[in-house]
Amino acid sequence: MRMTSVLVTAALMAAPISLAVAKDEALAKAIAAPSRTPAMIERDKARKPQEELEFFGIKPTMTVVEIAPGGGYWTEILAPYLSEKGTYYTALSARGAESFKKKLDEKPAVYGKVKVTQMGVAGSEIAPAGSADLVLTFRNVHNWMGAGVADQTFSSFFTALKPGGVLGVEEHRAGTKTPQDPKAANGYVREDYTIALAEKAGFKYVGKSEILANPKDTKDYEKGVWTLPPVLALGEQDKAKYLAIGEADNFVLKFEKPKQ
Repeated sequence: MRMTSVLVTAALMAAPISLAVAKDEALAKAIAAPSRTPAMIERDKARKPQEELEFFGIKPTMTVVEIAPGGGYWTEILAPYLSEKGTYYTALSARGAESFKKKLDEKPAVYGKVKVTQMGVAGSEIAPAGSADLVLTFRNVHNWMGAGVADQTFSSFFTALKPGGVLGVEEHRAGTKTPQDPKAANGYVREDYTIALAEKAGFKYVGKSEILANPKDTKDYEKGVWTLPPVLALGEQDKAKYLAIGEADNFVLKFEKPKQ
């Protein structure tokens, strides 16, 4: 028995053991889609779309709402991923709506099923109440703080989600040594401040991922977070320095709408 135990232990040590969760192949296919633009693909190394969306628990059968999709980085992935079995809403503010809709119209075969809704307009819904499995927002919280609408915006997420639905939040992470600027003028938001905003709206904090952490980000730049790539607000001034730092230190938080 003793020799058998030794042999079994040796065999287990020799065999490769994978503790990783199996990759969502449908998501990997969407990330590799030929319809994506080269500029967006170049940012995959910094943004880690597969890891982040899997952390939020996305599935191709879900109803997903993306908030303020901007230039469409995530839209290029989510639209093909959700087109066959899921539903994909993009909730737009007035700013940037025209250019985003133009992007959708240019590739109807890819984006023809995307549902466009409005946010920040009295009486509007980002999706029908209680219909969404997942609401996603990427680097937008500072904008709502600056506009003084963070509370009502988080409340709209809560309304749109089903009981048990998930809210995924990515944002530029502020340090903890100074109080949070309520307007987030430099583009950075404290984790605890964001958690408090979500909990005030009724969400339960589930956890976080450090996949987008960047310890090189000192968060003390003349032009705020926009000093760093991809914006590079100072242009050629110290460009190599900021490229070496890379994109901002970002937190990734997961919340749930209570089931009861």
